[in-house]
Amino acid sequence: MYLENLTAQVIDIAKQAGNFISNERKGFSPDKIEYKGLNDMVSYVDKGAEKLIVSGLEKILPEAGFVTEEKTASKTGERYNWIVDPLDGTTNFIHGVPTYSVSIALQENDELVMGVVYEINLDECFYACKDAPAYLNGREIRVSDAAEVKRSLVATGFPYYNFEKQAAYIELFTELMRSCHGLRRLGSAAVDLVYTACGRFESFYEYNLNPWDVAAGVVIVRQAGGEVVNFKGGNEVLNSRELLATNGRITGEMLGIINKYF
Repeated sequence: MYLENLTAQVIDIAKQAGNFISNERKGFSPDKIEYKGLNDMVSYVDKGAEKLIVSGLEKILPEAGFVTEEKTASKTGERYNWIVDPLDGTTNFIHGVPTYSVSIALQENDELVMGVVYEINLDECFYACKDAPAYLNGREIRVSDAAEVKRSLVATGFPYYNFEKQAAYIELFTELMRSCHGLRRLGSAAVDLVYTACGRFESFYEYNLNPWDVAAGVVIVRQAGGEVVNFKGGNEVLNSRELLATNGRITGEMLGIINKYF
């Protein structure tokens, strides 16, 4: 009950941040962006949303620390830590492509126990906590029941600054292109994960990911009956920089294909 009550408060905070982002998008200009690295962009909107989120989370769980993309908070909690991506899909946001989200997860010791992903443009809030179902806007969700890759829609992400595995990635992409219903690249790993959780995708894979990209979505996929593993099939995904999420029925087949190239 404690986690469920906390989740409701986190949903409110995520939606407040989403409203801020949506309002700022109306007058946003590309000349307001900064570069953290090659094709790694940020704006005052990311930073403002993160400050809003951190302020709200500090009020509901004062003892918790933070792992945030924009580094607006540096406190480390002994037991609890929030993992926050204030605007997952910044490139989409900057270019006016309507797929971006707010992602907030709670980690207790080494375990992810709560996740909230708010997809702003569709007003879809996905959430789950430990030992409870996953939900979309109050309706319980489950992964799809497709049992083969050839009957699956698969999502991925493209590398945008670390290209050392580009050749292997393209080969993998080519095989999957021929093996499934189709491949999608939305530009928000958090959204890819929750779409897997609710059965829109059967699988999502990507490498070179950060904890804040995936933490909330991992909780939601698992509580919706899916599986999330690294490319070796292990459960450690937060810091492995690689991730495969599936409906739980095609994990082995997807790993077999991925491991030909990675």
